[in-house]
Amino acid sequence: MSDLRAAGPFSRWERSVARRYLFAKRKNGGVALISVISFSAVMLAVFALITVMSVMNGFRAELLGRILGFNGHLYAQSPLINGPDRDGVISRIRAVPGVIQAVPMVEAQAMVIGPSQVTGAIVRGVTPGDLRSLKIIADNIKKGSMTGFGQGEFGGDIVLIGDRMAINLGVAPGDAITLISPSGPATAFGASTREKDYIVGGIFSVGMSQFDEAYVYMPLDQSQLFFGRDTSVDYVEIKVDDPDDAKALKPAVEAASGPGALVADWMDKNHSYFTALQVERKVMRLILFCIVAIATLNIISSLVMLVKNKGKDIAILRTMGAGQGSILRIFVMAGASIGVAGTLTGLLLGVLFCAYITPIQNFVEWVTGTAVFSADVYMLSHIPAKIDWSEVGGIVGLSALMSIAATLPPAWRASRIDPVEALRYE
Repeated sequence: MSDLRAAGPFSRWERSVARRYLFAKRKNGGVALISVISFSAVMLAVFALITVMSVMNGFRAELLGRILGFNGHLYAQSPLINGPDRDGVISRIRAVPGVIQAVPMVEAQAMVIGPSQVTGAIVRGVTPGDLRSLKIIADNIKKGSMTGFGQGEFGGDIVLIGDRMAINLGVAPGDAITLISPSGPATAFGASTREKDYIVGGIFSVGMSQFDEAYVYMPLDQSQLFFGRDTSVDYVEIKVDDPDDAKALKPAVEAASGPGALVADWMDKNHSYFTALQVERKVMRLILFCIVAIATLNIISSLVMLVKNKGKDIAILRTMGAGQGSILRIFVMAGASIGVAGTLTGLLLGVLFCAYITPIQNFVEWVTGTAVFSADVYMLSHIPAKIDWSEVGGIVGLSALMSIAATLPPAWRASRIDPVEALRYE
């Protein structure tokens, strides 16, 4: 080691010195403690950022998937839809490239009376064939079945309701419920209500409380009779291959719907809702990145203490031929190792937590005896998590970069130590 200048950058001896400083001896326990705190802070910050962003991604994906699975992607209204050539109009809409489903539908509000409670509901009238094509309903019937739906005079009296509505009303398949429509026949004293009993044929659950507690599916002919629609429908609900293409398909659907058509997409209908989610996601990301920045700043404290304790060692290395660049790199490696190790550990914990978030939720609920993710509040029955690997890569890269940047001020200070002055006071 007579001439340390001959060694190249990040050489073996630089790495060995950095490793020796990183794993300080017992007498430098204070520095070691600060290093552990810095490591833990970076690890927890990265873990929290990956977990929170994955949960928010999952929450948005779950909501978007369920909302767009339960509702349409486009909604078409036009004079021709309620004209004699309705079937032809719907056929033309279905023929638009990208459209996979077009369902004529009646939708109206009603009051539902059960044995134990009265609640409001949104009644959707669809044909039996169209209801079977709505997989989110047909494939999620938890009790009862669709047997008998749409059979009988004017479609019969069999309806489907959500499971949370069934619990609130205290009914099961085969029980009767009473529906009251505010749009009854006109009388000399004004419009009257219309009331009729229906039989619960099946109970569905789509996993979102706002749908499971509020919707009733009724045969189309029966809904037209009950709500006084005659032979008309309120709109045609359209689903497309890719919901993100809905806006681009609007002109083609308008042309297929005929003159005077009005077509709205799901982004228009849920604009404020998804805009709020997007803003919340961006703000949360900014806040958590600030936490990561604060965590990496702890590395400065660790290195400042290390530089102070190792002043004599730095002076000796300088007199043996180590240049300022070598001293700078030694302390950068020592400090960056803390941040990078904390980042990778936080990455591992975050990915494992997101992968097993449902068992963790079940375990916490079992231990505490309380629901940590109530469907009444969050509209979903479990905590969703969706890992966006590009986002995770950005988090890891930024955390590692910030960890390295935090080492530069104390490392630069160490490289500027005058060996003569440092040894004079030892």
